[in-house]
Amino acid sequence: MADEKEGEGVSDEDVAAEWAEMAEEGGDGDGADGGEGGGGDDDVAAEWAAMADDGEDLDAGSGGNARVLNQDEIDSLLGFREGGDEGTDKSGIEAIIDSGMVSYERLPMLEVVFDRLVRMLSTSLRNFTSDNVEVSLDNISSIRFGDYLNSIPLPAMLAVFKAEEWDNFGLITVDSSLIYSIVDVLLGGRRGTAAMRIEGRPYTTIERNLVERMIAVVLADLSAAFDPLSSVTFRFDRLETNPRFATIARPANAAVVARLRVDMEDRGGRLELLLPYATLEPVRELLLQMFMGEKFGRDSIWENHLATELWYTDVELEAVLDNTTVPLNDVLEWEVGSRLDLLAKPDSLVDLKCGEVNLFRGLMGRKGEKIAVRIEEKMENE
Repeated sequence: MADEKEGEGVSDEDVAAEWAEMAEEGGDGDGADGGEGGGGDDDVAAEWAAMADDGEDLDAGSGGNARVLNQDEIDSLLGFREGGDEGTDKSGIEAIIDSGMVSYERLPMLEVVFDRLVRMLSTSLRNFTSDNVEVSLDNISSIRFGDYLNSIPLPAMLAVFKAEEWDNFGLITVDSSLIYSIVDVLLGGRRGTAAMRIEGRPYTTIERNLVERMIAVVLADLSAAFDPLSSVTFRFDRLETNPRFATIARPANAAVVARLRVDMEDRGGRLELLLPYATLEPVRELLLQMFMGEKFGRDSIWENHLATELWYTDVELEAVLDNTTVPLNDVLEWEVGSRLDLLAKPDSLVDLKCGEVNLFRGLMGRKGEKIAVRIEEKMENE
């Protein structure tokens, strides 16, 4: 190590000597000023030597000018935002992928429908179980159908139902806690005690039948909740325990999930209602309406204006003197000047029609220069 240091010192002196010689050669023509210039060059040479020593010490001691990134810089490179939790922080690629998802908030009336369902379901389940039942809406979210099936906690029952008028399907998921609670309540379990849960076995026929009865109550209330918007009938299709057999849409399709909480004193569980966006497409325009208080999407001002304008609408009436049936062969033989005999008499009643609707019946006469009909009775249409 001593030899290396001495070698380094000699090399630095040689560099300084070369700079001094170059300075002297450049300052020979200046006389005394050249001497001053040589002293300045010695200082420059000394600075260069010091810089060389510093560079060698760094290379020998630390192995190079390496820089360590802190945690904030690492998070920035990975695409995470500061001040967020794990559920909301997404990388740029994940944000691009999820940007194709449609938010349920773009359908304002859908939240109103689910609120109506909660109020109606609370009353219906109280009558169904003869117990104090409270139903609450936890949240409404958008999710891809495949991700939802993978997130279902098993064991559970999945009820597939069909919207008859919309010609598509939906899904109701009942977790094991609610299943055992319903069975316990309907079969006379004691109040104030939690329902017994027996895991690791398939559901019995009795349990399935009782859950089907509860699903029927939920579907009836769901139909009533949609009634102010669109008349629809939700029909129970089948009950599955394996999510793979409850595939009603493609895994990448978007769906709306409403998570309901059913509490019966110390018992209860969760019930989730899934409606694919393809199912809601027939009533999408209605769901885009803004909620206007208790009018539930109806605009009374427009309705009154339309009703007023209808009174000033012009309609065309036809006066039918008589109806007769003629064979097609006779019709083909008609020529200009042919006569068609009608059975109408001067005192026969004439029918007044608007399109295919019979409105009035009256007697034909004359008023001034025009033929007129005096209305005698109003015709009732079935």
